[in-house]
Amino acid sequence: MSRFLSPRFATLEAYTPGEQPRDQQYIKLNTNESPYPPSPEVFWRLNTDEIKRLNLYPDPEGKVLKEKLAKLYGVGKENIFLSNGSDDILNFAFMAFCDSERGAVFPEISYGFYPVYADLYHVPHAKIPLKEDFSIDYQDYCNTNKMVVIANPNAPTGMEIGLFEIEEILKSNPNHLVLIDEAYVDFGGTSAVGLVEKYPNLLVSMTYSKSRSMAGARLGFAIASTEIIGDLEKIKFSTNPYNINRLTLVAGEAAVDSDAYYKENAKKIIATREKTVKALKDLGFIVLDSKANFIFAKNPKISGGDFYAGLKKKGVLVRHFEKEKIRDFVRITIGTEEQMKVLLQKTREVLADR
Repeated sequence: MSRFLSPRFATLEAYTPGEQPRDQQYIKLNTNESPYPPSPEVFWRLNTDEIKRLNLYPDPEGKVLKEKLAKLYGVGKENIFLSNGSDDILNFAFMAFCDSERGAVFPEISYGFYPVYADLYHVPHAKIPLKEDFSIDYQDYCNTNKMVVIANPNAPTGMEIGLFEIEEILKSNPNHLVLIDEAYVDFGGTSAVGLVEKYPNLLVSMTYSKSRSMAGARLGFAIASTEIIGDLEKIKFSTNPYNINRLTLVAGEAAVDSDAYYKENAKKIIATREKTVKALKDLGFIVLDSKANFIFAKNPKISGGDFYAGLKKKGVLVRHFEKEKIRDFVRITIGTEEQMKVLLQKTREVLADR
């Protein structure tokens, strides 16, 4: 830390992304990326004359992509906000809808960026424990008098709450934003987008990083009332109006045009997930009920840290967290059928080594 950094950031703990090692070739099941490439339509569009226009700024409003997303989700284009990854949406939400008097609440075990943003903007916040079975008790988020942030399905557990619970949270917090982070909703979850017209305090955040195979392109979007979208646009145009590059906009449009391709891939990932869950349970693992493109699992015979380290030595990367309540678990991204077969074989080897 340099002597020039403002003292208000002295105790800030930055978010730690999943490791991206280069020391050897790994089967990478640690950062919830799709194992499948973008659609052929995306490749074709990126190889057109668009690349010759990189000398020109992109459309700061992303009008074409907004229109395509609006049609896909059955909302108006004025209900769509585009962002540089969905993390920007979270960042702007904490910036725009919270302050020293308007705090935030979110699960104690969830996406690690929520407390980072709260600390970054000095937002008073409460981390609400999960239930014993790692599920979210929606009643904990009713009448909070704060902004509510819930990942649904939750990460790293993969578990979800239903629309009834989300509606109860929305109805009980009419004067505060309720942000539902749906990064993983396409893998069997239930989207709250249909509630946007009914509840003006709902903000639904989505991403291209998971089901749409574009983690490297950095593209996210939000769906909400025109008033909330207007607030987010104000923050965007006050920070970085050209926050989405020209090629990413084109790739995003092409991905919407080939939505059937991504839906089929999501089905394959769901099927592979269920096969993997069964195989792990047969090996003595406890696996939470996931609606995401990952599973959260532990085995009583081995600690989470030892299991993670054992797999890494054998060329398979998964994610391990040091938080006490979940340190016996590992989070495993669902890859291709072939990748998961290797995971299971290496898991058997690690358990046999014990």
